[in-house]
Amino acid sequence: MKLYSTRNINEISTPKDAIIKGLTNDGGLYCPKIEDIMANSFDIKDLLKNDYKTTAKQVFKTFFDDFTDIEIDDCINSAYNNENFDVTKSSIDNFANIKTSNLNITPISKIGNNYLMELYHGPTSAFKDVALTILPHFLTTAYKSKNENKKVYILTATSGDTGKAALSGFKDVENTSITVFYPTDGVSNIQKLQMQTSEGNNVSVIAIKGNFDDCQRLVKEIYVDESIKKICIENNVVLSSANSINIGRLVPQIVYYIQTYIDLVNSNEIKLNEKINFIVPTGNFGDILAGYLAKLLGTPIDKLICASNDNKVLTDFINTGKYNKNRELIKTISPSMDILISSNLERLLFLLSDNDDKLINQLMSSLSNSGEYTISENLLNKVKEHFVAYYATEDECRKGIKQAFENDKRLIDTHTSVAYCCLKKHLIGFNEYVSHDVCGNVKINKNDALDEKYVILSTASPYKFTRDVLKCITNENIDNLGDFECIDKLYKLTNEPIPKNLLALKDKKVRFSTVFSYDECKEYVVNNIKNNI
Repeated sequence: MKLYSTRNINEISTPKDAIIKGLTNDGGLYCPKIEDIMANSFDIKDLLKNDYKTTAKQVFKTFFDDFTDIEIDDCINSAYNNENFDVTKSSIDNFANIKTSNLNITPISKIGNNYLMELYHGPTSAFKDVALTILPHFLTTAYKSKNENKKVYILTATSGDTGKAALSGFKDVENTSITVFYPTDGVSNIQKLQMQTSEGNNVSVIAIKGNFDDCQRLVKEIYVDESIKKICIENNVVLSSANSINIGRLVPQIVYYIQTYIDLVNSNEIKLNEKINFIVPTGNFGDILAGYLAKLLGTPIDKLICASNDNKVLTDFINTGKYNKNRELIKTISPSMDILISSNLERLLFLLSDNDDKLINQLMSSLSNSGEYTISENLLNKVKEHFVAYYATEDECRKGIKQAFENDKRLIDTHTSVAYCCLKKHLIGFNEYVSHDVCGNVKINKNDALDEKYVILSTASPYKFTRDVLKCITNENIDNLGDFECIDKLYKLTNEPIPKNLLALKDKKVRFSTVFSYDECKEYVVNNIKNNI
């Protein structure tokens, strides 16, 4: 499986090298050719006896075929274990009749007539844990096989969840250091505290005066800066990334789409080869792209429903073919989706255009220079063959949390609520993607669903966004309560188990409180490299 730069088909990498580098030399993303993925597709019936680890191994051997079987097994066993993933069933009724694999990394539960894929049972209570518990093992394994003695310096931008998951995954990893950049006012209080209290001698956290797009642009600019490349060489440092621009972050997310399908078949919730639909709350397009890759590999998926918040740049694109970031970024209660530049969309367009690197170069240059681009009608039709898109306003998102709790007896976070609302819009047959007040006054029944099966990706614990979730449910003024008072109040109200890692934050010391401007961040990185980090 060769990996190519989305912007230069002549830049080819092995999987190990791509994981180490993160980004291509020209600022593009490493990606397989679409024909190479489809050549490795499977028949789902051959996977029905798989548990999560077995499915993971099959996926990793497909994309990372320069890793030995022993190397892959070591990575999987180090990441996917009961120490990292702790599933406490919130309600036995939610899991009734659904058989999950023997290690519940991403269990499935019911929400109304549909399903939740619970992706928040890892060490930081967010879906990023599934990939970021294993990426450090991929990276260190790849690096050791090179017999080099360079220091790996990982730069990561976060809109809230990637940061802590990366800090946790790379804590005290040998010959590796990590710096996480987050928007100072663009994450929840709990997300910020998770990062600020991070442990490890090789980690650092910097708040940027700006938004997530500024953080992401900073990391990409540092990667392609020729003067910084020279400084890295002089100081025996290699840069890498833990964002989903790194192929090592993206591929592990494919696994839970496939395993969810297997578990639903084995539970007699769906028939073998029956197509199902996934609703994905997304900002950077990585999680939903993993679903498309699962579909290319042979998972019977009909539609991937892209769910956006008020920053609906992806919804606009999928419905019109025009990508336009020239708009004000809106701060919402689903901050991990407050993004206007969706990096992984570049990989999708590369694949759907039959690996047309010249086209991708033109589109990305246009985005950089004018802030927008438009794809052809033919390419847009290919996008719509697999994806549909809706968005939920702030008001709809708030009502969705309350409705899920009162009608479906499920406590969901702000991002999951965006997906919950967008599923309702899809089910009642919206032909336009404009906002409508569906949450709170439309109840979907089984007839509306037309017997199709829908799985919502629930990407974070509601306790990571306790203050907003609590407000939505109670409609009370809780401004006078502290964050942990809100957590306690929400628990007493719902009896939903509180993740241990979030409870532990109360007694942890804040280690990182630095706030830098954009230029100061670059200077900070350069100084770290000169000091060999």
